[in-house]
Amino acid sequence: MLAVDEIPVLIDPNAEILTSDSLTFVAVVDGRLTKQAPSALPGSVPLHIGLGPGFHAGKNCEAVVETRRSHTLGRVYWNGTSQPDSGQPEGDQRRVLRAPGDGILTGKAEIGDHLEEGQEVARIQVDKYTSIQIHSPFAGVLRGLIHDGIHVTKGVKIGDVDPRGDASACFLVSDKALAIGGAVLEAILTREEIRGQLWK
Repeated sequence: MLAVDEIPVLIDPNAEILTSDSLTFVAVVDGRLTKQAPSALPGSVPLHIGLGPGFHAGKNCEAVVETRRSHTLGRVYWNGTSQPDSGQPEGDQRRVLRAPGDGILTGKAEIGDHLEEGQEVARIQVDKYTSIQIHSPFAGVLRGLIHDGIHVTKGVKIGDVDPRGDASACFLVSDKALAIGGAVLEAILTREEIRGQLWK
């Protein structure tokens, strides 16, 4: 795919591709978002960029990008860490939809749909006879939802509702994502030896 200028998407939870003898990588953007010290990558890369809490520049990566919404959002740290995980979602905590039990999820609304308070958003099939409904906590727009057919566990985030009610925002890159993406680009371009490998 790279030969025809297409970006491949690989499902590789353990990043085993980094051990390939036929491929080389100049940088890895580590977005595992475990919010704790991550396990080491299986291979070495010239530039390892960690996103958010758990990464420590100079110890388990080369650079850390601040992911918490604040005055330092998108800042690149070459020494030290980002802000610690607050343990709470930003804004109204009710907006985050979490699985009330284990089972297979089926959506009852689509991303971008306007929801009323109490409207069913999804259902979790616990077993052949038991299902659990998930309702919108307030009126708003469904901004995110896990795909149908995914097995979820109790407490896992399955989606979120945006009380601002602007459906177009669901299909745009957020200000936070732009800040983090810009910081990753800054980190890559800051290193002269990395720039040299990108355009050699």
